[in-house]
Parts: sequence; C-alpha cells; structure tokens
Amino acid sequence: MTQTPPTRPLPWLEPGEPFPPVEQAWGPHDPAPGLLAAGGVLDVPTLVAAYSRGIFPWYSSGQPILWWSTDPRMVLPPTEFRLHRSLRKTIQKLLNTQRLELRIDHDFERVILACAQTPRDGQSGTWILPAMVQAYTRLHRAGMAHSVETWIDGELAGGLYVVNLGAMVFGESMFSRRSDASKIALAGLMALCRRHGITLVDCQQNTAHLASMGGRLMPRAPFVQHVRLALLQPAPRWEFRPVYWREHLSIGDERV
Repeated sequence: MTQTPPTRPLPWLEPGEPFPPVEQAWGPHDPAPGLLAAGGVLDVPTLVAAYSRGIFPWYSSGQPILWWSTDPRMVLPPTEFRLHRSLRKTIQKLLNTQRLELRIDHDFERVILACAQTPRDGQSGTWILPAMVQAYTRLHRAGMAHSVETWIDGELAGGLYVVNLGAMVFGESMFSRRSDASKIALAGLMALCRRHGITLVDCQQNTAHLASMGGRLMPRAPFVQHVRLALLQPAPRWEFRPVYWREHLSIGDERV
C-alpha cells in the first residue's frame, strides 16, 4: 500500500520576521501546494518584502494570514497578450463614440472594494477581506499599488488593481459591472506595460481566462530570478494616454 508522505510543518511568522526561502513552500504532495508560511502582518514593509521574493498573501475569513509562492506561476508577457477580435471591436466602437475612458488611480479604494465583491474563478466568497483592503490601500498611498479603471459613459464599469515594484507588475484582482469592462482594463494595462518595457505581469493563479489571453505557466525559479532583475529597473509612469491604444494594440485612429 502506498502511503502519503507526511506534510512538513508550516512556518509561523512573527511580525517583522523574515520569510523562509521560497524553495521551502509545500510541494505537489502536500495539501496546499505553494503554501510557504502563516502569520506575520500586512504592513507595507512586509508586503514589499514578500512581493520582492515572489511571495503573495491569500487567505479566507477565519484563517491566519497565509503566504504563497506557487510553482509553476501564471504569468502574462505583455508582448504575448492576445486581444480577441470581439474585444477589439468593442473597444474601437466605444472609442469612436467617445464613450470610453481608461483612468489610472482615479479611485483605487472603490476599485479594490468592487474586487472584494467578486469571487475568484471557481470559488465562493471573497479573499479580499477588510484587512487586505486596508493593507493594499496603504500600499497604494505609498505609490506601490495602482488601479486601472474602465469608465464608460462617465461611470466606473470595471477595472483591476496591481502591485508594482520596479519594472515588475503583479496582478491582483479585477471586476466588471458591464460586459468586457475588466478585459478592457486588462488590455489597457498591457498597452501601458508595452509602452514602458514591462516584460512580465504576474497573474498568480492559473485560469482558462488568462490562458486564452496569452497567459502561461513559468517555473518558480526563473520567475523569482526575473523579479530580482526587474526590481533593479525603474518603475513605469502610471498614466494612460489615449494614443497607447493605437501605438501598442493597433486600436483607434488619429482622433484617438
């Protein structure tokens, strides 16, 4: 009879304690592959330390803070982003009628609260608990978290938020109140990243939706190495100009 190997103890972090090496994260035979540690705090220095090492927090109500470093990692290279024909037509139509505006950091708190009401694929409830909202809002005020917002007819229709350290962008969550609104925000993010030479966006979780738009799996070791090198590069300028649609996604005309 084959026996399941025992699970290694999960490290408990005290506030300010350094993270264990990501290679110590639970593996495929453990109950939660990629789980690295529990405990700690969600302050700005801890979040920066985590993302700088390819680690992110993800936990549910009633659980302690859980820290993850999955292997492989879902990533989306902006140069490989696939803009499907139907979405291209939607964006073009909205631009032609001057109904679409993409805004950056116009209302970060409203975006993250809307994301908190949107479950991740295949899950019920939310993982963006009030403590997470507060933590990422502090990170935003420190200049290291940003919202990309789709405004249609003057209303916030959808969007997403990310963490940004150096030339590395870590996607967190998105929401839609109108059809394709979050996809439009993602397309805008890809155009902004292309503009500033961002070569990789972390997506954390493997989903069919991201794979259909160009996402792919990347082993953890090269992902972590990419993060290290990207941290040495300057951060992009977080603004979106209408000309980016044409220059980087071939959408629009001279009026745009």
